[in-house]
Amino acid sequence: MKQAFLSLGSNLGNRTEFLRIAVRKLKNTVGIEVIKESEPLNTAALEVTDQPDFLNQILKIETTFSPEELLEVALRIEKEMGRVREIEKGPREIDIDILSYDTIRMHTRGLHLPHHSLFTRPFIREILKQIQEDSLYERFSGDEYEKRT
Repeated sequence: MKQAFLSLGSNLGNRTEFLRIAVRKLKNTVGIEVIKESEPLNTAALEVTDQPDFLNQILKIETTFSPEELLEVALRIEKEMGRVREIEKGPREIDIDILSYDTIRMHTRGLHLPHHSLFTRPFIREILKQIQEDSLYERFSGDEYEKRT
């Protein structure tokens, strides 16, 4: 089993319910075990600001999936929950990002590990502190994204 951190966000409809559904779908996926689950945190949209606030949550998981397979699971759940990608970084029912996967650093067309938001979105650090996992930053100290912030 490999350890990964997932970031979940929703800013359309019943945000709390969308997060609950996504967490339940992840928990019901063979090959994923949710180890820790943060409380949801209300945050303002950062990049495209003319949209509703987000409700964000972080999960610490263990998984038998590879990073690419875990991404496929996340994208499948987003699609099942009605996410349509019309506006980049725009409003969405659910967003599931892989913040980190073990200590892997990789940058492919569809997957960047660690995820840039680990270093560019202050609420991520706040939520990680809440679940006593802020040492995640130390694992990637010196990472190229961290150098940009």
